[in-house]
Amino acid sequence: MNESLINLDYQSRVPIYEQIVNSIEKYVAVGILKEKMQILSIREMAASLGVNPNTVKKAYDILERKGIIMTISTKGTFISDDTKAATREKIDREINDIKSRIGELTKMGISREEVIERIKK
Repeated sequence: MNESLINLDYQSRVPIYEQIVNSIEKYVAVGILKEKMQILSIREMAASLGVNPNTVKKAYDILERKGIIMTISTKGTFISDDTKAATREKIDREINDIKSRIGELTKMGISREEVIERIKK
């Protein structure tokens, strides 16, 4: 995995570990990170991003619980064999975010149709 894929926004209110989780989930969902692909170790990722290893460990723990990555003792950390469920979950969350934003726009007086038209442009 190319660590330059992950761009951290230190000004964001989103915690760094969450930004790492979101980036890896996104790259799995779009197929940049593929099943069984090895990713950087916690220490390597922390060094490349310039963050504390505990921050990366927290992100990796979350990704492991979600079934997106797996750590094999003495071998390394890999994208899981079955990422389809995690990918669907990420897509569903993104769609729900879009629906929520459309809802906010409709409250401001813009019709759903107008929002969709503007998005198409």
